[in-house]
Amino acid sequence: MHIKHIAINVEDIEKSIEFYETMTEISVVRRFKAGDGEVVFLSNGEGETEIELIHLPDKEKYSGQGLFICFETDKLDQMHKIATDKGLSPSPIQEPDDGTRYFYVYDPNGVSVQLRVFS
Repeated sequence: MHIKHIAINVEDIEKSIEFYETMTEISVVRRFKAGDGEVVFLSNGEGETEIELIHLPDKEKYSGQGLFICFETDKLDQMHKIATDKGLSPSPIQEPDDGTRYFYVYDPNGVSVQLRVFS
């Protein structure tokens, strides 16, 4: 079984696209109108899990805590600097005893995004 996509109801689709393209290096693969709203899918390749951003003016937007999406990266320090330079207030880089390194940053909708290096 494979996760096809994770959907997030967003307030500002352009800010959300910019965040995910910059911080996770995924890009728009499909974009279309949905009634008076818009839907965008971002991915890093054919057959990979996608992030679906949904902007429907009358639909409830994401709010909450306790959820995070993890992206594997080999550029953790560079991405932490980008997040800092953009004023996104990333967490400090953590180095647990499992040999990984990671930090968290919130997307424009309040979704916690973890960028992590796995050894």
